[in-house]
Amino acid sequence: MRTILHLDMDAFYTSVEQRDHPEYQGKPVVVGADPRGGRGRGVVAAASYEARAFGLHSAMPIGRAYRLCPQAVYLRGNMKKYGEVSRRIMTILKDFTELVEPISIDEAFMDVSGSVRLYGSGREIALEIKKRIRVQERLNASIGIAPNKFLAKIASDLEKPDGLVEVTPGQEEAFLNDLPVERLWGVGPRTAEELHKLGIYKIRDIARLSPAELAERFGKHGHQLHRLARGIDERPVAPEHEWKSLGQETTFEQDTDDPGQIRRTLLGLAEAVARRLRDQDFLAGTVTLKFRDEDFVTETRSLTLPDPTDDADEIFRTVLRLLNRLKSRDHKVRLLGVYASRLQDAHTAPRQLRLFHPDEKKRELNASLDAIQERFGDQGMRRASLLERGPTAMGDDGAE
Repeated sequence: MRTILHLDMDAFYTSVEQRDHPEYQGKPVVVGADPRGGRGRGVVAAASYEARAFGLHSAMPIGRAYRLCPQAVYLRGNMKKYGEVSRRIMTILKDFTELVEPISIDEAFMDVSGSVRLYGSGREIALEIKKRIRVQERLNASIGIAPNKFLAKIASDLEKPDGLVEVTPGQEEAFLNDLPVERLWGVGPRTAEELHKLGIYKIRDIARLSPAELAERFGKHGHQLHRLARGIDERPVAPEHEWKSLGQETTFEQDTDDPGQIRRTLLGLAEAVARRLRDQDFLAGTVTLKFRDEDFVTETRSLTLPDPTDDADEIFRTVLRLLNRLKSRDHKVRLLGVYASRLQDAHTAPRQLRLFHPDEKKRELNASLDAIQERFGDQGMRRASLLERGPTAMGDDGAE
């Protein structure tokens, strides 16, 4: 029997800011666009628990957040700082097992099945990890412990902040029984509505149906729903021994099919990914678009580039091509993500010389833009297209 841990840092970005600025502790804090200097453009990247009490949440338009909570502390994000903290936390996890699968900057799965003899039970390991993070980083983490990834992920979210929830072997279905069907992966508003029409509101109601009944109503997705409702998830923890990709994603406050909003969001995400590539001296060999529709169905499409790049325009053009390849592109979108992979060292990666493409001038321009934004924040200089009507995406690296 496996022992899987899911670690999720509590309100990561804002907790780091409250740690580094004691005067912010106990106050509502928002990381994202500047609601005043940016004239209300952009979105909330992260909200502290104090801010969430006012109804603020990730991906909310910053103007609306300011109307709900004008007294909050609004800060521009510092991805370099958050990345450094994240790497130190991942190092703590790897002290207990090499089977660590980072999901985002503040979230990871661990398989500690082979570590219990040396470090104790899954619960003892989780308590020690929480203690080390609290002592070394002065931050709180929530951890779920279970026989598989799906259950561990749900468990980590149930008693936030600073939670610790364990699902013991044999108690999988009992743990899930009273939870709403919306907790199951793949159950979005549309599927939930269909389940409610059948009188199904709790996970136990799904587990009582046969796979054939669910498949008749929901197709092959019905089989997966039945397995998850019974707590079955056989996916292994897949460790990354090196940073193979980086990305940025955002969840819309309301599902949208507005082409202009989608385009502006993808451009904002492409720029954020490009800045992170340049900040860490990487070039991307492959660009991936992630698209989650209104019913939580997720598609990804990838394209390998002829030349590795750290340029936002090239990444943006690539994701627009990928958008046209999606089966779900006619559905409303809930989440968009842009990822760069097959990363290469920017100083050693071979670049094909292009006779009619002024690469050197473009790199100098990007460097100038980075310097301006480093000094003045994301609002220091922005594309005119990102100032058009409608919210743009600063993005999230993952759910907080």
